[in-house]
Amino acid sequence: MTVIETVDANGLTFGYLEAGSGPLALCLHGFPDSAHTWRHLLPALAEAGYHAVAPFQRGYAPTGVPEDGAYQTGALAADANALHEALGGSDDAVLIGHDWGATATYAAAAHEPSRWRRAVAMSVPPLAALATSFLDYAQLKRSFYIFVFQTPLGEAAAGADGMGFLDGLWADWSPGYDAAADLEEVKACLREPANLTAALGYYRAMFDPSKHVAAYAAEQESAATTGERPVLYLHGSADGCLGVDQAQRVEDHLPPGSRAEIVPGAGHFLHLERPDVVNRLIVGWLTE
Repeated sequence: MTVIETVDANGLTFGYLEAGSGPLALCLHGFPDSAHTWRHLLPALAEAGYHAVAPFQRGYAPTGVPEDGAYQTGALAADANALHEALGGSDDAVLIGHDWGATATYAAAAHEPSRWRRAVAMSVPPLAALATSFLDYAQLKRSFYIFVFQTPLGEAAAGADGMGFLDGLWADWSPGYDAAADLEEVKACLREPANLTAALGYYRAMFDPSKHVAAYAAEQESAATTGERPVLYLHGSADGCLGVDQAQRVEDHLPPGSRAEIVPGAGHFLHLERPDVVNRLIVGWLTE
């Protein structure tokens, strides 16, 4: 599972980790993270009979930096659906995403539901669920980094002192979790300036439609819809990135048949902090 394979999809060469054989289970990471974040879940999915694949997202080395500079949610959704095609996925495939991977999961499954049987999203609710509460003072304080990344200071701040900014985010977001090994992998993905700029590009595309590439307009539109494939939503009770209050009433904004669970004693990286609980919930959901 530590061997990085490659596959061409949506005009990029993706590096990925894999385990097992069977229907595709595509696992999408977020920021600041890497495909190694799925090291506990991939073997559990393989044991459950899946071909578990964790790609490095666009712009995260060893995956390529897109020439068109597209980092909007629609581009991430297009990547997921193209990876399904490139990896020989069937209509039994499932999609799992954390953080930015969650936003990609909602959009990909909504845009091409025939590719995905079920989905799992973690730590970031659908946009509609965030709309009424994201702007409260406590959440804006947690989200300071998003606004730093909108400025030319973004790269300087994130890259200074051995990328110590990323250490601080992990410490705030998952209090008490020893993230040293994870941060080593993350920093390896983002050490080159082009990769770091790519990762910040996801946040810059959030608020600046001029950074949206027209080729992904349809997928971008799907990102604002509810979709039809059932989603299991998981959120850590001690999440320091998006407070657990952001997950209230999340089921109102998920497709029919969906379910939401709060994972006690876990922060933002709940699948690393409580892998026993999270693996059981995910495998149980996918094999119902």
